[in-house]
Amino acid sequence: MDKNKIAAFAEMIKQSSRTVFFGGAGVSTESGLKDYRSEDGLYNTVKKYKVSPETILSHSFFMSHPDVFYDFYYNYFLNTSAKPNRAHFALAELEKRGLLSAVITQNIDGLHQMAGSRNVIELHGTILKHYCLRCKTVMSNEKVKELKGGIPKCEKCGHTVRPDVVLYEEQLNAEVIEKAIDEISGADLLIIGGTSLAVYPAAGFVHYFRGKHIVLINREETQFDKAAYIVFRDKIGDVMSETVNML
Repeated sequence: MDKNKIAAFAEMIKQSSRTVFFGGAGVSTESGLKDYRSEDGLYNTVKKYKVSPETILSHSFFMSHPDVFYDFYYNYFLNTSAKPNRAHFALAELEKRGLLSAVITQNIDGLHQMAGSRNVIELHGTILKHYCLRCKTVMSNEKVKELKGGIPKCEKCGHTVRPDVVLYEEQLNAEVIEKAIDEISGADLLIIGGTSLAVYPAAGFVHYFRGKHIVLINREETQFDKAAYIVFRDKIGDVMSETVNML
């Protein structure tokens, strides 16, 4: 890892009046979770359901085959012992020091909050909350986990419970969109990490940035590499930990 680039990155954070982090699945892979589209990702390795994981994670499939959806959802999202990694803890430390305004994430795993981040904007929702489709009564994450892939039913009205995540075919929450745009458009330093920036509409949020510098941390090339002031091809945990240590 280039120490000069780390030093430059640390100095940019010091000088920034408002820094925002925008992250994707690559932030959580160092916690042992699969990403989606890489060679070893969820979409390319899970074959047992006879349909693609991308199909399973759609609104129409959830409504028509909740049994298959929940079996998949339990095995690959709920039934995990994943803990926050160095990237999550570094971002939480930056916020604690007043050097990071917000974390905007495409992830649904809740690891940023577990690490201590407070201002987390979850574009695609969270697996930490489930609610009834009919009466909106919330069911605890623990009770859903206890079903081990069975279909959770509302304790109040008996209707099907769903995770508070944005499935394919569904729109992002308007209030969440507004918060994300406000943070990005008001930042003068945007750190992008662990995302290919290939999934829309989430990737389109980067276009709202009007600040000074973009720092991009991703193992593979992205469409925004040329717009970045610094590009790291290293592990995001390494980059963020080393940068925080240098501050």
